[in-house]
This record gives sequence, C-alpha cells and structure tokens, in this order.
Amino acid sequence: MKLINTCRLLFVTLVLALFSGKAMAQEGAIQGIIVDNYGIYVPGASVEITALNKGAVSNQNGKFTIVSVPEGTHALLIKYLGFGDKTVNVTVLAGQTTAVRVEMRPSDVVLDDVEVVGSFLGGQARALNTQKNNPNITNVVSTEQIGKFPDANIGDAVKRIPGITMQVDQGEARNIIIRGLAPQLNSVTLNGSRIPSAEGDNRNVQMDLIPSDMIQTIEVNKAVTPDMDADALGGSVNLVTRSAPEDFRLSATLGSGVNTISDKRILNGSFLIGDRSKNKKFGWMLSASVNDNDFGSDNIEAEWDNEFEYNTGTQDAEGEDILEEVDVNPYASVFEIREYLVQRIRRSFSANMDYRFNDDNHVFVKTMYNWRDDRENRYRQENEILDGEDIGSSDFDVQNGNLIRFPVETKRQTKGGIDGKRNKNRRLEDQRMQNYSIGGEHLFGKLQADWMGSYSRASEKRPNERYIEYEGEYLINNSTDTRKPLYAAVDPSDLSPDNFEFGELTEENQDTYEEDYNFFANFTLPADFFGNGDGTFKFGLKTRYKNKTRKNGFYEYEPVSGLETLADVAAKDYSDKDFSAGSGYLVGTFATAEFLGGLNLMDAGNYEGEDLPEEYLTANFDVTESVNAAYVMANQKLSDKLSVLAGLRVESTKIESTGNEIAYNEDGDFDPDATVSAEDENAYVNVMPGVHFKYDLNDHTVLRLAWTNTLARPNYVDLVSYREINNEDEEIFLGNSELDPTTSMNFDFMAEHYFKNVGILSGGVFFKNIKDFVYTFTSEDGNGYDVFQPLNGDKAQVYGAEVSIQRQLDFLPGFAKNFGVYANYTYLNSNAKGIRNEDGDERGNMDLPGASPHMFNGSLSYSDKIFSARVSANFSDAYIDELGGESFEDRYYDQQLFLDFNASFTINKNLRIYADVTNITNQPLRYYQGAGNRTMQLEYYRTRINLGLKYDLF
Repeated sequence: MKLINTCRLLFVTLVLALFSGKAMAQEGAIQGIIVDNYGIYVPGASVEITALNKGAVSNQNGKFTIVSVPEGTHALLIKYLGFGDKTVNVTVLAGQTTAVRVEMRPSDVVLDDVEVVGSFLGGQARALNTQKNNPNITNVVSTEQIGKFPDANIGDAVKRIPGITMQVDQGEARNIIIRGLAPQLNSVTLNGSRIPSAEGDNRNVQMDLIPSDMIQTIEVNKAVTPDMDADALGGSVNLVTRSAPEDFRLSATLGSGVNTISDKRILNGSFLIGDRSKNKKFGWMLSASVNDNDFGSDNIEAEWDNEFEYNTGTQDAEGEDILEEVDVNPYASVFEIREYLVQRIRRSFSANMDYRFNDDNHVFVKTMYNWRDDRENRYRQENEILDGEDIGSSDFDVQNGNLIRFPVETKRQTKGGIDGKRNKNRRLEDQRMQNYSIGGEHLFGKLQADWMGSYSRASEKRPNERYIEYEGEYLINNSTDTRKPLYAAVDPSDLSPDNFEFGELTEENQDTYEEDYNFFANFTLPADFFGNGDGTFKFGLKTRYKNKTRKNGFYEYEPVSGLETLADVAAKDYSDKDFSAGSGYLVGTFATAEFLGGLNLMDAGNYEGEDLPEEYLTANFDVTESVNAAYVMANQKLSDKLSVLAGLRVESTKIESTGNEIAYNEDGDFDPDATVSAEDENAYVNVMPGVHFKYDLNDHTVLRLAWTNTLARPNYVDLVSYREINNEDEEIFLGNSELDPTTSMNFDFMAEHYFKNVGILSGGVFFKNIKDFVYTFTSEDGNGYDVFQPLNGDKAQVYGAEVSIQRQLDFLPGFAKNFGVYANYTYLNSNAKGIRNEDGDERGNMDLPGASPHMFNGSLSYSDKIFSARVSANFSDAYIDELGGESFEDRYYDQQLFLDFNASFTINKNLRIYADVTNITNQPLRYYQGAGNRTMQLEYYRTRINLGLKYDLF
C-alpha cells in the first residue's frame, strides 16, 4: 500500500513539474558535458554558478544539470582536482534548456611538468574528483588506475581498496569481504542493478567472473544513501560499464605469458571501439575480452580430531565390543594430497548505445555477457584413520601423546568428465552472467528524472561430472609436523596398483541459475529548505524480482565385469617431485582422465546405473524473492561549507521456497517413502533512515559523518525448508525459512585531504552494531539426535579504523619526483554474542566470521615519459571463516601476503609494451582448524608472468 501511494505521489509530482516547467517565464536550465582533450568524459567535476549559490557535479558520463537558472548570462566555474579553475559563460533563455560543452585541456593542469605524470593524472584524477564530490563515504577506482596493477579480473582489482580483502579460488580473488563482513553480507551491482549469483547455495557474486578491462569505474560505497539498495551490510560495490564516447575511441591489448606451476601458457586479448554520430545524438561502444589460462594447484588437506579409541578385543554382557579411549594430542584423522590441473577461459562482451533526442531527453541501452569455462581434473589421495572397533591395541603406536603409526583406509579418486568437445575429459564448470539494461534521463522543467529496467541471469552448469575411486588399506607412519602433516606407507609395496580395489564410479549433473528483474525510477527537484543555499529533494522506487533454482542429479554405476583393481585400467603416476608443499608429497597412481572420460556408462551390458536421490534432493530447491522499495531524501547546503543528506528507505521483502525432506533408516539406507516436498514463505518490512554530513574545511579538505541502517538477507540454502533425518548416525539437518534478515546500524567518520597534484591522505573510524546474524547451531533433540540448523544469533559489533595515502612524490629533486606511493591500512575489531556450542552453552564473545583484524595494501611506483614500473603488496590477517560446534572445530582463513610487479615501456603516443609478474611470494591459500599450527588446507599456485602490447587511438 505504501508503494502504491508513493507511485501516485510520483505521478502527481511529474504532472505538476511538467506544468511548472511551462510556467517558468523567467527561468531556464543548463545541461552540460565535460570532456578532456581526447573527448573522454570527465566525472566528478564541480560546476558552480557562484553568484546564485547553485551548482552540480558531473556524473560518470561527464554530464551535469542545473535547473531554475534565471534568464541571462551566467559564469560557470568548473573546479577539478589537478586542474586550475575554469570559467565558462553561458546564456540562459527563459523556459529553455541551454546545452554547453566544456573541454579540460593539458594547459589547464596546475602541475609544472604534465609529461612526468601523464597517464598517472588521467585515471586518478577522475577517480579522486568523483570521490571528493560524492555526498557519502566512498572509494572510487577508475579503469586507468586498474590498468596500473596486474589485475586480470575485478576481484583482484577491488582487493587493493582500503578495508577490502578477498577470498581466493585457484589463485584468483573471488569473494569480497568489506570491512570484515562476509561476502553474503555485501552487495555487488552493475550500473546500479544487483548482479545475480551463480553460486548454488549463497548470494556471493563471483568477482573473478568479470574481466577488469570491461569496467570503467569501481565505486565502493561504505555508507550507502537512501537511493541505494539497503542490502549492503558491509558495503556496496557498484561496477560502472563503459559508455559511448564523445569522439572516436579505439584501444586493444594482446598478450601472453606462462604459469610457473604448470609451465603452460596464458593468452589474453581485448579491444574497445566506439564513436558518436556527427550530430552527437547517437553514440555506441563495443568491447570484448578473452583470457585463456592453463594452470593448476598443489594442495594438501586435513581434518583434525582430539579423541582416539580402539577395540580391546573383549565384549560386554550384551555382546558389544568394549572400546577404550587413548589420550592423544590433536591428530589428522583424515589427510589428503590433491593435484589440480585447470584450464580457465574467461570471455566477456559488451555493447552499449545511447541516443540524445534533445538536451532534455536521453536514453541508453547497456549490455554485458560474461562466460567462463573451468575445465578441471583432480587427482585426490585420501587417507582416513581406522579407529574404534576396526583396530586393536597392536595396530597403532603412540609416543609422547602423538599418534605415529596406525592403519588407514585410502582412496584414489580421479575427477573428470566425458570425452566431448567442451568437456575434454575434464569436469566442466560453465559459469555465465549476463545483464541487459535500458534506461533514460529526462528533464521536465524543474524535475529531473532517471529510470532503468534490467534483466540479469547468472548460471552454473556442471554436466557429466565423473568420479572413479579405488580403495585400499595399509599401515602408515605419521609425521608430527601439524603445519605440514604427511602420511607415508610403512611398506611401499602396499602402494602397488593391484592392491587398490574398485570403490565407486559416479556421474552427476549440476544446474543452478538465478534470474533478476529490476526496475527503478528516481525523481529530483530543486529545494532550499533552510534558505541557506543550493539543495535537492529526491524520491523514487525500485522493484526487484528474483528466482533461484538448483537442479542436481546423481547416478552411481557398477561395472558388470572388469575394473576390479587399479591395475586393470589405464593408470598413471601423477606424483610431482616439484610439488609445492614439498617433494615428499607424492600423490600416487590414478585412473587417467582419458580412461574415465571414454567410459560408455549408457552401455547397460557393461554398467548397471542407479539413481541416488539421497545425494541431491536436499540440495535442490526453488526460491523466489520479491523486494519492493521506496525512498525519500534531501540533500541540502546548510552553509557554504556544510551540507547534509538525510532520508528514509523502506524495503518490503517476500520469500517463497520449495525444498525436500528425506530420511535414512537405522541401517543407513535411503527411505524413498519418507521423501516429501516442503514449501514455506516469509515476509518482512525494513524501515531504514540515514543521515550524511559533509563539511568542506577548505577546497582540499573534506570531513564526513554518516549514520546509516542496512541489512543482509540470509543465504538461499538456509532459507529453504529442507530436512534430512539420518537414523543411523542420529543426525538431523534442517533449513530455516523463518530466518530474519541480519541488520546493522552503522556510524562512520572520515577525513580526506586531496593534494593539488592529484593525491589523497585520508583517515577514519567506523562502528557497526549488528543484529540477527546467521550461524549454524548444533543442538540435541529429545531423542538424542544431533540437530544442525541455521539460526539468528543475538548481536555482533564491528569497529575499526582505516588510513590511506596516494601521492606523487613531485616534491623530491631530480628523477626522484617520478616516484609515487599508494598505501592503505585497515584495523578491525569484532565480537559476536549469542553463539552456542554443541552442548547448547553460549561461547561468550567471539570474533565475527570474516573479520580480518589487519589489512594492508601498498605500492611504490616510478613513471617518467617512456617507462613506468610498480611493486605492489596486499596483506590480510587471519580470521574465523566458519564456526564449528566448539572452538576446536572452528575453521580459520590464514593470513596472506601477495607481492606483484608490473612495468610498461612507451614506444610512441599510442603503443606500449607491458609486463606483469603476479604472486611473487607464491602465497598459498591456507585454512587451519582451531589453532594456527593445524593446517586444514594448504594450496599453492606459484607465480604467473605476462607480456603484451597495449594500443590506444583517440
């Protein structure tokens, strides 16, 4: 009802504005575009009519609008960091819109030596001017600035922004953590519309899916305004795609390289071309990018336990085996060596167009299609300790509390796919994200209106994913190095392929997709509530409909004959003496991917197939989510230096979900008669006020203070009303459709000083008071079953501080003035209450999962007329990644330090050579369990080297 009334208000306001526009006998409007001498848009420029105390800021397309301007000639004062002030006279006619084009030229630069800073000035000036003139706390990175770092995807580019760290997948930054808040608590938008997620069970946006060279600007909003989506607990990342240029633009990149872990090639290329018609009404831009990377990773993994028992060989009065516990130090009850071979092909295509009907009406179409294929083979050696009733007192040795010898069940598993053109005997993960938007900007008298409708779809398909596994048992010696655990066979002859018997052969299909339909409309009117200066009143609405579906299938195949042992199939020893964790980690012999891919599992004469719904039913779901929002806000100057933005946003959410309930009997067998479909729904309304203060201490120093309210909706898999009852293991797994959204009240203070030579020194503090965060609670029901279910915790608090500096060291003498620094540091402290352990007892104050206490980015650069080079470092401290039933089971993401180097050499005005070296430190991805010395996962990627050419023609 609130939204219907809002729509009526918008309609009435629009009609009144149309009539008022015709009635402006003595007033007109100014619509302008600001470009540089290459015709590239200049965003973030401050435009003022000083005599009228009116002004505006140019947007990403260099456009600005000033309404209610009296008839006559007025002086426009344009202020832009790094340039001298520029004045342009404009004559305004009553009842008309006057168009003006302002060009910023190198002669306007305030620096003494523009050639020295050259490209340094362009991208950084655009980003910092936009950041300086934004009403809220943001970090802005331009495409030119991205290009200074060796970042192939948006995730690797974003991780260099203050307060941000990234979770890595196969050596590339994938999931974003903003100010210590987990990926699902942040939002990622494309041109203001939420990007759907291709992940099966969460809301995480795969940042490594989008190439960095397809994006014009990255905006990180750390304090959102009421006209932005509120589901941004940590912050909101808005990716702005390229717009049609004012003049002809052509650029291209072509490069190649090598992955030192696989000694295989890297190929990359991109191009961009765009122009505008002679009358400047129609503009277009096409861009494309491709990256083909053949690499892999070396991995070891472990699961830790602190309890061990054995069979005494005696029985009790009821005939049950008597087991006895042994006091032992924590040990790796499961240990794995994994060898990954991966080919990742990332493609992206974008076509953008716009048309200017006149100075008052402008429409645009923006499209982007991202497609990534991951082809993977994995060779996994898994060893699980045999204990309990399976072993006797003579089967193991304990020295000084350490288990040093015991029997294990070992499995040799090959992961692959069918022998097809796309799969190529590998597991194929086909991820796609596409977005199509149409929108417009209009001026009706005093009323400015903009709108956009979009359709987005993200999908992940994993067809014909195959596994073949061979099993054996043998006695092993165990190392006592918990950081690098290692099992070694006591008798090497036990590793002979004929000692490994057929275990299982499976094929599964996974299909996940998410569709988003978005529409929003914003309306802005001039307003001066206090009579102290320029201001606006803005209101609007947004509606979003989302559908997320996951359909998995799983078949197990039993060979009629053959395949009895590993010696009976095509096999290969995949051990690598250069294995990154150490030469002692020998993964061993496996069935080859070519053999697995060539099996004809549809041949009923050789294979008996069985559908296993218990493997996928609880993972399958269908969720629809509708979000309707409306807001009002005012941005008002209270004085020449102080302005305030205040408003209110209301979001109404309705979620409907369909899942499955399954059960296993006392023997552990699936009970198909207990399978039913489960449906449920949930609805809630959130009212979120916000206030932002901005104080311009002088032309170069800005103080900001913000109070905002935000939310984060639970992950889809947690909302689905599924249930799994295992009567053999006495465990119950439940979804929870009644989960409340996590909400946060946020306070931010930031001080920014902008250097004349295009740099910034900033520092600030922030505080978040979080309620109803979601975690998995382990409890026990009345029948003694362990119950696992996502619940809302009580509350959590996050507070921290961040400092940042970007500066060209032009005050130094001689060649030293060509050096520049980029550095930022963020400190976080968090505590969460209401988390209970498996006994139901509250665990007390704990760190919030995802909150890294220390984050640092730094780079030292050198740039002269023809040569530039940069050394970059990225550090994030260890943090809790996932809570267990008790502290011993908590999983931590370990600290990481990445060191990169890149350089370029200018051949002429348009052409340059570049070289990138990433992950010089060979930083592994590492998780640990409970304590820092207990490795859960240790995965290495080694260094990547790229060389290539970049061509730009303006």
